[in-house]
Amino acid sequence: MKREDKIRLSIAREAARIMYEEGVKEYRDAKRKAARAFGPEKALSLGSHLPSNAEIHEELARLVRMHEGEAQPERLLRMRLLALSWLELFEPFRPYLVGSVLTGTVREQSDIDIHLFAESPEEVESFLDEREIPYEQETVSIRCGDEFRDYCHLYLEDDGIVIDCTVYEPSERHRKPKSSITGRPMERADAARLRKLIAESAPKED
Repeated sequence: MKREDKIRLSIAREAARIMYEEGVKEYRDAKRKAARAFGPEKALSLGSHLPSNAEIHEELARLVRMHEGEAQPERLLRMRLLALSWLELFEPFRPYLVGSVLTGTVREQSDIDIHLFAESPEEVESFLDEREIPYEQETVSIRCGDEFRDYCHLYLEDDGIVIDCTVYEPSERHRKPKSSITGRPMERADAARLRKLIAESAPKED
């Protein structure tokens, strides 16, 4: 293995450790922190030494299997059932489940990621206020091509698990965002598809 490959693998493993042990959620942030740990040289924080998000994701999945393998199936089912209840509640906003609960790569720190579609974030906030459901709000800037767009995130909590809801305009429902891991259109599931996944993964009775 070339020296460059060893550095790349080491950064990927360190970034995965940071995400797993320190709870850093963004691959970009974990990657930068991991690269700094290998020295101040610019070559270690730029260019071919940096692993892709997919490489870090693979190392993160390896850590989850190593430390949480036995608990993972039960955790995944629990989180999918919880996600389904929120998809059903948010039905007026034509929600989609995305992220690790859909793909099956959950870990102890995972949250539930849901995309909602409304004319404005205030519409969703009023919906929650009417039901006395507490939440926190944050605006996050996302790069879309050559520009940045602001999206509202609403953070809820249920049974100790964070529900991260991103509010999109209705016109964006038919445009799949790109996955930060694969670079391809993000996998999404509505309530009907999630029910099917839950039924397919449920333990079979003798």
